[in-house]
Amino acid sequence: MAMATAHPTARAPARWQDFLQLLKPRVMSLVVFTALTGLVAAERPVNPILGAVAILCIAVGAGASGALNMWYDADIDAKMRRTRGRPVPAGRVQGADALTLGIVLSLFSVMLMGMALNWLAAGLLAFTIVFYAVIYTMWLKRWTAQNIVIGGLAGALPPVIGWAAATGTAPLNAWLLCAIIFMWTPPHFWALSLYTSEDYQKAGVPMMPVVAGAASTRRQIWLYSLLFTPIAVAPAFTGLGGVAYLAVSGLGALVFLLLAWRLYRSHAGEAGGQRNDDGLYDVRAGARDARNLFAFSILYLTLLFATLLVEHLAGLPALEVF
Repeated sequence: MAMATAHPTARAPARWQDFLQLLKPRVMSLVVFTALTGLVAAERPVNPILGAVAILCIAVGAGASGALNMWYDADIDAKMRRTRGRPVPAGRVQGADALTLGIVLSLFSVMLMGMALNWLAAGLLAFTIVFYAVIYTMWLKRWTAQNIVIGGLAGALPPVIGWAAATGTAPLNAWLLCAIIFMWTPPHFWALSLYTSEDYQKAGVPMMPVVAGAASTRRQIWLYSLLFTPIAVAPAFTGLGGVAYLAVSGLGALVFLLLAWRLYRSHAGEAGGQRNDDGLYDVRAGARDARNLFAFSILYLTLLFATLLVEHLAGLPALEVF
């Protein structure tokens, strides 16, 4: 089990910023953004206060998942450059406090969602928290190289939760938004892991480059990219997206495939391709193709959901295909 105790060199009580960091605010912002898109794309009038409550519950639930993840993963976080400064491994927050925060916020978010909106949305939120904190963090992450593939479901569910909060249902288009994030996750995180594999190896995390090697990882990134890009364009043909979405998703898909192909043909992740400091984007020349795909994948997903959000907020008509 994870060693989730405070570092013996802890010198000062935790600040509020440390507890905020436990909630993984950057991840939370993406969760809120995609959930808001799902809520708006449902095109069902929602009381603004209830809509705000739904987004708050999803944000708090995401933060709860982050706190539980940091509690359990304190031992491996301490071994990786990218995560060793987190509050628990750095000794600024006691592991028990992170665990308590995660449990309290989980219960609060799920119960409030159920009482204020509906229990379908609450059930999906509860499933997401449990899936990320238990199935992914406690099992998949340390057991299989498919951890990101299967565990990606937790990060893909927020737009479905947002849609369910607005309508009490989860139709095909809601699950299409989920599928976009789910298929985006492997090439996104495996590109990152190609230039952070030393960290994962030290921590004993079976990330794909550590288990299967860099060449196999690059090949799988290419294959997943071929699967992901048509799904990313699909909302333009299901009545969910319009002309603007078709243009953004289509052009972005071409760039995504180009970067994935360049990564496939590169030597990223092999000798000389590792990061040489703690910077997420500062890599050696051999890893730049991995860095470029990782960075663009964030931009592409943001543009996809931003375009859908703008189209539905503006009331723009869906693309008439047939």
